[in-house]
Amino acid sequence: MKKIIAILLALLTMTGLLSACSGKDEDPVGNEPKTETEVKTGDKEQEKKLTEISLSEVTHSVFYAPLYAAIHQGFFEEEGLAVELSNGGGADKVMTAVLANQADIGLAGPEASIYVLAEGREDHPVVFAQLTKRDGSFLVGREDVPFSWDMLKGATVIGGRKGGVPEMTLEYVMRQNGVIPHEDAVVDTSVQFNMMAGAFTGGNGDYVTLFEPTATEVEMAGQGYVLTSIGQESGEIPYTAFFASKSYIEKNPEIIQSFTNAIQKGQTWVDTHSAEEVAEAVADQFPDTKMDVLVPVIQRHKDIDAWCTTPVMKQEALERLEDVMETAGELPERVEFSELVDNSFAEKAK
Repeated sequence: MKKIIAILLALLTMTGLLSACSGKDEDPVGNEPKTETEVKTGDKEQEKKLTEISLSEVTHSVFYAPLYAAIHQGFFEEEGLAVELSNGGGADKVMTAVLANQADIGLAGPEASIYVLAEGREDHPVVFAQLTKRDGSFLVGREDVPFSWDMLKGATVIGGRKGGVPEMTLEYVMRQNGVIPHEDAVVDTSVQFNMMAGAFTGGNGDYVTLFEPTATEVEMAGQGYVLTSIGQESGEIPYTAFFASKSYIEKNPEIIQSFTNAIQKGQTWVDTHSAEEVAEAVADQFPDTKMDVLVPVIQRHKDIDAWCTTPVMKQEALERLEDVMETAGELPERVEFSELVDNSFAEKAK
């Protein structure tokens, strides 16, 4: 990913590309919030002006349930915001959208922000709120048997894109458990993220790492069995976080604070409600997923303590992410926590 982002950064320095991408003639640096829109809110149908903001997420997943709960429960509206949500389709694309001012806020792994900061970009992305605190993927095998990591020796694991955090975390956990990737076991990084389940159910590999609800759907279809959580094995890692450009945050601190307040409310709501209640709250985000899948998926995330209860990012957790990246040979250099992360908004929201 760091190579992809480096190329994107080089392209973004071209004035022509920036002006073509921004689409904000009145604000060439893209730091002005979008126009306010009138919506009807509350029991009395009172008109309230909300500030529109655009949010690009790395993918659309139940893993981000606190965000969707905040939307469904009206917490953003309470904070005076209307969120325009879009699926970026990858951390590199989300980062490009933020740097090119096509999105006000991005949701992706902090590693993308680390890569950009290490490149020396002055108006670099700053992480201001954390959403998830563990890897959300699960190791799926072909047999429903008691699992031990030694079982991977001599086997092939479909692990995802090389340099992606899911793949790097898998290799980190394997090493922690005495299985050396590419020596004791084959880690197949040739399969695209959205094709991994199909490759596995089609007969490729002995194991695969899958996110929810795909892992549960494969299990319910009798085509595989969830054996262990990668996130439980790796420990706390700031897996997914919200970020914006340094200049946007400096120019719009009220918006960032309101956004963070809504996320805190969503995290608290999910933490204090049952899997069934959370499933009902996020169901409209996943119209093709039945409730008998959503409920166990959400319960599984609760069981592994995947979601933050506060948007504050811990320095030791970020350092563990850097350990994972360093072990995989993907860390250009360690960054200053204070340069990458601004916890002031999260602290106020907490």
